[in-house]
Amino acid sequence: MRGVRRLAARRRRPIAAGLAGLAVACVLLAVRAPGGVEVLAAARDVPGGRLAPADVMVVRLPPDAVPAGAYAPGAPVVGRVVSGALRRGEPLTDVRLLGPGLFRQALAVRAPAGQSAGGVAGLVATPIRIADPDAARLLSPGDVIDVLAAFEDGPFQARTIAQEVRVIARPPGRTDGGALLVLATTPGEAALLAQAQAQGRLFVTIHPR
Repeated sequence: MRGVRRLAARRRRPIAAGLAGLAVACVLLAVRAPGGVEVLAAARDVPGGRLAPADVMVVRLPPDAVPAGAYAPGAPVVGRVVSGALRRGEPLTDVRLLGPGLFRQALAVRAPAGQSAGGVAGLVATPIRIADPDAARLLSPGDVIDVLAAFEDGPFQARTIAQEVRVIARPPGRTDGGALLVLATTPGEAALLAQAQAQGRLFVTIHPR
C-alpha cells in the first residue's frame, strides 16, 4: 500500500508542475497580449468648449464596440472643440470634435439634408445670446430652431427673426445674462439677429427631430 502511494505521489508531481506552468503561461499571455482596441475617450464629463489634457484618457474596447471615426492614442485632440457635451468614458470621434476650421466643418455636417454645396457655402456661423438659459439646455448641436425677438417698444412686441436654423454649438458659459448659441444662418439672417439682439431679447422655439 505504501508503494502505491509513493507511485501516485510521483505521478501527481509532474501533473501539478505542468498545471502550474500552464497557469503562468496564461497570465503572461494575458499581460503581453491584452484584447481589445485602444481609443481615446473623455476622462470626465465635459460640458463643452476646448479639450484640455485632463479631459482625455485611453480606454480599451472590444473591436466590434469601437465606433467609426474613433481616435487612436496619440491623435492631436487636445485643444479641439467638442460639438456638444461629453460623458466620462465616451469615445472621441471625428463627429464629436470640430476641426481647425470648426465652423466650416460644422456647417457642412449640420446642413439640412439635400442642402447643396453652394448652399452650405452661403451659410455663416452666427453666435447669439438667448434670454432663457434653461431653454438653451434643452438644445444639442444639430437641433433646428426658430429665433424670436421680444421688444419692449415698437409696433410688434415679438416677432420671428429666423426660421428653421440649425444649432452648431452650445458653448458653456455664464447663465445670469442668458445663454450663448452658435447657429448656421444666412448672412441676411445674421444681420437681422444682430439688430434684434441689440433692440430686444431673443427666445427660441424648437422643431421636433
